[in-house]
Amino acid sequence: MRARRTILLADDAPLFRDLGSLFLARTGEVTTARDGAEALAITVRERPAVVVADLLMPRMDGAELCRRIKRDPELSETPVILVVSGDDPEHRARAVRAGADDVIAKPISRIALIQTVNRFLRGFDLRGQPRVPMVAEVQIEGAIDLEHGIARNLSRGGIFVEAERTAALRTEVALRFDLPDSKQPIRPTAEVMWCRERTPRSAAGMGMRFLALDRQSVVRIEDYVYQRSGRLDERPVNPTETE
Repeated sequence: MRARRTILLADDAPLFRDLGSLFLARTGEVTTARDGAEALAITVRERPAVVVADLLMPRMDGAELCRRIKRDPELSETPVILVVSGDDPEHRARAVRAGADDVIAKPISRIALIQTVNRFLRGFDLRGQPRVPMVAEVQIEGAIDLEHGIARNLSRGGIFVEAERTAALRTEVALRFDLPDSKQPIRPTAEVMWCRERTPRSAAGMGMRFLALDRQSVVRIEDYVYQRSGRLDERPVNPTETE
């Protein structure tokens, strides 16, 4: 019988540690930490399979914990899931910039937490997220001589946009686009992660990952992607849904 893998759950709130441990009890062997410093020490010593950490913690917050794990050559492959306030889009941006492999917004449902942790225990990461075709005009602010493009595909973590030219890698921009059949625009900030040069067969384009994104937009994107990908069983559950 294969040994159960360890899940490290770090939060300064005892209630979250207790609930999280209860939620994940059947998923793996759960160990807990009260802050980022304690979590880092446990990660170095025990090498957990997945780290789940609150963004806001004393001594060392979740963002710094994530950065230190990702900078350590011996720990850098450890998946880190950061838990952020669903009411503040900039919290999500902080988590992504710190290198989080995935981000969960509070309030967290039991099913959403289990699904996200299980995805990494099975070897999936954000690059393995479902990506679906989409054609939509995208307004771009913050890139020199680049004001609009056409979205060609979408995942819950980012978007690919074709444009006349590309922005420099790591450029942060503000986007505005509509999901098909929706009249409510989505307005994330995003970072250019890779570029495709123009060829005789294809337009130039940019792969961008979302940074700041409000909770309602996160849910709408997730619904759109998973409904069209045929992978509804892997769709993160909206905490407002009943179990």
